[in-house]
Amino acid sequence: MFKFFKNVAREMKKVSWPKSQELTRYTITVLFTVAFVAVFFAIVDLGISQVLELIAKE
Repeated sequence: MFKFFKNVAREMKKVSWPKSQELTRYTITVLFTVAFVAVFFAIVDLGISQVLELIAKE
C-alpha cells in the first residue's frame, strides 16, 4: 500500500498543472457550455411539451 502512494506522489509531480489564467479561462468555458446546454434542453423540453399538449387536446 505504501508503494502505491509513493508511486502516486511521483506521478503527481509529473502532472502539468494549469496556470491561474488558464484555469479561469477553462472555468468560464465550462460554465458557459453548461449554461448553453441547459437552456437548449429547456427550450427543447418546452417545445416537446407544447406539441404533446396540442396532440392531447385533439
